[in-house]
Amino acid sequence: MRVIIIEDEKPAAEKLQKALLNSNHKVEVLAVLGSVKESVNWLNANGTPELVFMDIELTDGLSFKIFDKLTLNCPVIFTTAYDEYWQEAFEHNSIDYLLKPVKPEKLEAALKKYEKLKQYFAINYHGLLNHHQQAQQGGFKKRFLVKRGSDYISVKTDDIAYFHAAHKLVCMVDNKGQKFILDQSLTDIEAQVDPAHFYRVNRKYLLNMSAIKRIKAYPKSKLLLEVEPLLAEEIIISQENVAAFKEWMGQ
Repeated sequence: MRVIIIEDEKPAAEKLQKALLNSNHKVEVLAVLGSVKESVNWLNANGTPELVFMDIELTDGLSFKIFDKLTLNCPVIFTTAYDEYWQEAFEHNSIDYLLKPVKPEKLEAALKKYEKLKQYFAINYHGLLNHHQQAQQGGFKKRFLVKRGSDYISVKTDDIAYFHAAHKLVCMVDNKGQKFILDQSLTDIEAQVDPAHFYRVNRKYLLNMSAIKRIKAYPKSKLLLEVEPLLAEEIIISQENVAAFKEWMGQ
């Protein structure tokens, strides 16, 4: 990830830069900036990085002034010795608020949060873009042509229970339990089917709503799905995705 550090205390900036470079993430520190003016000049000249680590009280004022002088769309992790600015920080692209001295475990958790958010929005943006393109081209697939031995079979999309990715292969399972191997990724298939009927519950499964037979409460605010045809493993909706899943089921 390509980051900049906005910090007016040199020892603190050096310590943070060292911690980032020694973290479990691939981090490239593009610049270390010490004031509002310097930060605005750098951002205007170089564009937006992927992530900003930003102190709040700088030599020429609060770093929030940066947002008044330019459009900064990337996420920000604030690092400060003061806890009274946290509410205003979350009004300015903040994904985390770390108090100095920044503890290694807190920094690692913040970096993991950024990576998860980046992955989530990348997947959803890709899916949204593909869905838009698919709609522009005349709607979603109504059939899948699959191979069984030396024969080709046309399977209605409505008759598909779910798609399953495992061991670098993607299987399509119909509502009778018949399995067919496809030569497309789960992400590509997701873009071809109607999101009103199919839901990507996790990295491995894309389910047809008609295949979901029971939804049960699960520890830690998760949901457990029972589907037909039956699966050997549990399908669990993570706590982070429960709200989106409930909204999809109730549309």
